[in-house]
Amino acid sequence: MTPLNDRCLVPVPGGWLALTEAGFVRIDDEDQWLLGPVEPAEERDVERYDRPDRPRGPALHASADGRFAAVVSDYGQYGTVVDLAEWVTVLDLDRDWDDNEWTRYPFAFLDGGRFAAATACDRLDVFDAATGRLLTEHADDSGYYFGAVLPSPSGRSLLVDGWAWHPVGIPLVIDCAAWLAGDRNPAQLADRGDVWDEPMVWLDEETIALQGIGSERPPLDGVEVRAAASGRLLGQFAGPKGRMWAHGGLLYVAAEAGLEVWDPTEGARIGLLEGFAPIAHHDGSFAELRNDQLRIWAPVG
Repeated sequence: MTPLNDRCLVPVPGGWLALTEAGFVRIDDEDQWLLGPVEPAEERDVERYDRPDRPRGPALHASADGRFAAVVSDYGQYGTVVDLAEWVTVLDLDRDWDDNEWTRYPFAFLDGGRFAAATACDRLDVFDAATGRLLTEHADDSGYYFGAVLPSPSGRSLLVDGWAWHPVGIPLVIDCAAWLAGDRNPAQLADRGDVWDEPMVWLDEETIALQGIGSERPPLDGVEVRAAASGRLLGQFAGPKGRMWAHGGLLYVAAEAGLEVWDPTEGARIGLLEGFAPIAHHDGSFAELRNDQLRIWAPVG
């Protein structure tokens, strides 16, 4: 059973969860089995200005304990959160339509049985995963168009990709506790000019890697390393291009030639696994699905 795209395989305890044409599929080292069908909301046929390298399509998310899953439409409007244990829909998501084609759907499962999700193109809220109950006060429209959301390793903070008029790419860091308490003043990491919706990752709790160098689109292939608290530029180096993950202080990049391993401190590529094209990562293990076969690679040592 093949995932619908490279955003439809995620780790869960004991294995992986995939979104396929048949629905949710669990995969472990020995077998795979269908949990059941899922029917995400059909996207409306609206006028939009597609970027050719950013097609609208589903993306899968799962909670750390594997109980909840969400299917959201990257560069689209809708999403659905499902309780896999009870097999019920927790909440249907709608961020309305306003330039959604420029950002992935803002969604992330958080610690404590919660999730963050966009409730408008420029509003991000937190919900209880078991009940779908809203946990944050609705704020005035921010004027900031939220994109991809990544929790920090501890879950205390969120790295947010997005942009604001005129437009300009502005990555943010949100303190989750402050956000829940009503403080809607996240830290702005940088003014990235015409650059946003590029791969990004937490290197550790204090450090972030943003792909793309420069303020013009397309940016130069490479990475900026910034302090999460202040946005201060700690370094940059040319080379990496592709989806990124971090583990053990190293940066892993799904490049055209294969899985690259980079030392972000030295700005040097220190390894390449040719031909390996992972689409998911968990605790140092990288997963590739090819010809309906799951292939796992983990660095030695």
